[in-house]
Amino acid sequence: MTSNRIRNVAFLSTYPSRECGLATFTQDLVRALDNIELLNNPKVIAVSDKNYNYSDRVFMELSQHDRESYINTAKDINSSDVELLVIEHEYGIFGGECGENILDLVNELDIPFITTLHTVLPNPSEKQREVLSELGKKSAKIVTMAKNTKPILESVYNIEPTKIEFIHHGVPFRILESREILKQKIGLTGKNVISTFGLLSPGKGLEYGIEAIAQIVEEHKDVIYLILGQTHPGVKKESGEVYREKLIDMVEKLDIKEHVSFVDKYLSKDEIIQYLRMSDIYMTPYLNKDQAVSGTLAYAAGYGRVIVSTAYSYAKEMLSEGRGLLAEFHDSHSLAKQLKYVLENPEAKREMESKTLSVGKTMMWENVANKYGRLFMDILGELKI
Repeated sequence: MTSNRIRNVAFLSTYPSRECGLATFTQDLVRALDNIELLNNPKVIAVSDKNYNYSDRVFMELSQHDRESYINTAKDINSSDVELLVIEHEYGIFGGECGENILDLVNELDIPFITTLHTVLPNPSEKQREVLSELGKKSAKIVTMAKNTKPILESVYNIEPTKIEFIHHGVPFRILESREILKQKIGLTGKNVISTFGLLSPGKGLEYGIEAIAQIVEEHKDVIYLILGQTHPGVKKESGEVYREKLIDMVEKLDIKEHVSFVDKYLSKDEIIQYLRMSDIYMTPYLNKDQAVSGTLAYAAGYGRVIVSTAYSYAKEMLSEGRGLLAEFHDSHSLAKQLKYVLENPEAKREMESKTLSVGKTMMWENVANKYGRLFMDILGELKI
């Protein structure tokens, strides 16, 4: 019977040791899929822009900026035992204008593929719209991590509603010590910890977060704001540490050095989760109102943190129904007001944590992998291979 045959699935994505949120996402997902009985351990075709040290999971590489590599990779996939390809899509990780070279690959493919979207723009350029529309037309399914992108995919990109699947961004599960014990271990006992993590870039709006902290520390002297993560490699290559240095200068000028701490390193998942677990508030002061997914916000929701965020697309969805507080863009006063509310209303804080955690539990990688597994089997079952 075909339905019980072990199936072979591969992912086309960036992959560690490349430092990139999408690489981490794919690593987490394939590891979780290893536990799905009817799947062979999924393989990875790594999108590379230079030489990386990959694990044995990577069985092919696609050269990001070499157009010929896209056609050759498709041919190699066709002659392999891979039955279904999952493309993790972000415009910036594929070559050509707006990542258009990915279309060369899909046009050569003889097997079905799924496209998982990490960016959905409501007002794309003509080329961005063209690339995603074409992927939508040719994909067996399109996976989105935010329900509120479905109408955009239908109306802007002409993707058939029946092709669109919603599956949450996954979150790694860890059993951890209590918030107070973790704070004690790094000398933050008695502090109200506010944190932001991820690769630093100007679009993160951290200057507004710092200004908001300056506005609340007079009344709340126990607050410490942790800015966790190194500068985004692309930003560093383009302009060095200019953005980080600007933020450090701001902290000094505002005289809040004892209330803001920078942890300048690429954090492991375990470190991220520990910092989240000890946080009282997680803040994302991001500036892009159209941001459809945020892995950092997903992690914070997964661990039931109170989240204060600007009202970008993903935050509006995740923080609805009393699961967090939204602030205005480019507005430190608005952020400060929401932070103060959480600090001064412990009962409301507990209620928000509880509501967020109830959604967060459904976002653990095991649950997310099961949904992907069922989707893969549905597609492969329809093929009657």
